[in-house]
Amino acid sequence: MMIVRFRSKDGMQRVSCQESDAFGSLIDKVSKSLSPNADISTITVGDKQGQANELLAGIASRTVADLGLKHGDIVFIEYQEKQGGGNATEKTQEAIASSQSVRVAPISVSGPLQVKELPVDEELEKQEGLIPRKRSSLCKHGDRAMCEYCSPLPPWDKEYHNEHNIKHISFHSYLKQLNEHTNKANGSSYIAPLSQPNFKIDKKCHNGHEPWPRGICSKCQPSAITLQQQEFRMVDHVVFQKSDLINEFIEAWRDTGTQRFGYMYGSYQTYDATPLGTKAVVEAIYEPPQHDEQDGLTMDMEQVEKEMDHVDNLAQQMGLQRLGLIFTDLTDAGFGDGSVLCKRHKDSFFLSSLEIIMAAKHQSRHQNVCKFSEQGVFSSKFVTCVISGNLETEIDISSYQVSTSAEALVEADMISGCTHPSMAYINDTTTERYVPEIFYTKKNEYGLTVKENAKPAFPVDYLLLSLTHGFPKDNSETPPIFHTTAGFPWANRQAMGRSQDYYELKKYLFNVANSGDYNALRDKISNFQLLIYVHSLEILSQQEWQLLAQTASAEQSDQAEQALLQLVSSPGWQTLMMILQTS
Repeated sequence: MMIVRFRSKDGMQRVSCQESDAFGSLIDKVSKSLSPNADISTITVGDKQGQANELLAGIASRTVADLGLKHGDIVFIEYQEKQGGGNATEKTQEAIASSQSVRVAPISVSGPLQVKELPVDEELEKQEGLIPRKRSSLCKHGDRAMCEYCSPLPPWDKEYHNEHNIKHISFHSYLKQLNEHTNKANGSSYIAPLSQPNFKIDKKCHNGHEPWPRGICSKCQPSAITLQQQEFRMVDHVVFQKSDLINEFIEAWRDTGTQRFGYMYGSYQTYDATPLGTKAVVEAIYEPPQHDEQDGLTMDMEQVEKEMDHVDNLAQQMGLQRLGLIFTDLTDAGFGDGSVLCKRHKDSFFLSSLEIIMAAKHQSRHQNVCKFSEQGVFSSKFVTCVISGNLETEIDISSYQVSTSAEALVEADMISGCTHPSMAYINDTTTERYVPEIFYTKKNEYGLTVKENAKPAFPVDYLLLSLTHGFPKDNSETPPIFHTTAGFPWANRQAMGRSQDYYELKKYLFNVANSGDYNALRDKISNFQLLIYVHSLEILSQQEWQLLAQTASAEQSDQAEQALLQLVSSPGWQTLMMILQTS
């Protein structure tokens, strides 16, 4: 993808294109901004102002590469006007044979889009992310000087990442690298360095033909797609604030032998182990309605999303957001020692094609707001975690995301699950979708990079990004928000004999609430499952429930204590205690 700029007396226009696009198709886009009286047949172009004397008709069929145009180049346009000229766009479409092009969202001329990004993105944007280096034996200067052997490295430096076994550079390192090339080299104006991939056919195209499936042209059909490993990842690390959180989640499998699915809630924060890194800090897991089986599970996604929208709203009031999904794939090894089978490894699969598609759909629903993208969004920070057996037959967590190409392929309905879980099947072209040629690059037996046709199926590894994960190592990290993860039943576990009801609430909370020990009461209240359940009872007013949430999640202990004192004296809380007493 590259940007070519066109300057005429009507102003500057920026056109996104490929090197293989016909030059005439670029002029077709530019013509939409020309004067309605422009005589298209008189258009001339050139690389210098005042010297645009090359007739368009003679070069319209040549490609961008043939003309030697590079990213950021300026093409000057001149034309004559005629009376009663009509619409310039229509005349251009009649005069120029359109070639393959890419649909483009509006580009900001003055600078990045004015959108509200996440706090972690705003913080990382302000940082340079330079990698410091110590003085080496090759340095010949004083202590206060610097040379090529000790000067800081850019955050995207490949050698540093290879030395520290970091598989992918962080998103903000990638963004700064792109911006360095796109805008600093450009100088005079701003070009958005990112663009969300779109592999869909344009069903609204009327470029001299009926829209798909009755007609098609090189302008509305997607280009051929070449898949390769994505060099960056949106999130670098996943932190589970409490090991009890994972233990309680796995407890459902230990009790029933069936698998379990949940959504993770928390926040995104900076991650220092990789330059300009981002980590997902998981504070809670919520399990939506589901029917569990030994080898999988089923869910009514319409019902699930309705319930999760409600949970998202409550979590937001506690300063949390949905970070990703987590599920189990566990099978007891049968030795009676707690060991489990290792089913996911390099010789089988890490995420199956169906799981890749599921992750891509979730990422597309939770897009990452980005002011440096033409569309105002770019990819997603939504992560996918699977709990399964490792090579030592121990229960372990693996964390992943899928690439922007995976999101676009799934959004365009181009791939399906395959009988081989490590492969993704390419769908056929139908009246609803157009599937172009799809390739992937790999190294052959001679170590050379070659391009392979992906049909009928290709390895899902080309769509997968691995993340690291862990638990807090010491008190220097952000303390967990919730004090308790167990004790009160988790939501939607009725089939396991663990219902959330007044009896369980009384057993969990009533005695402590009447003991006068406010510290113990706050610990009990600081439970994500409890908070969601109490809200569902509709006994507390909205203001009283917010006091409850503040008691549970306030970072400052004095704020939590003040909220708790107001809560226990409120009418709603008193009513709740009376109901529990008679239960």
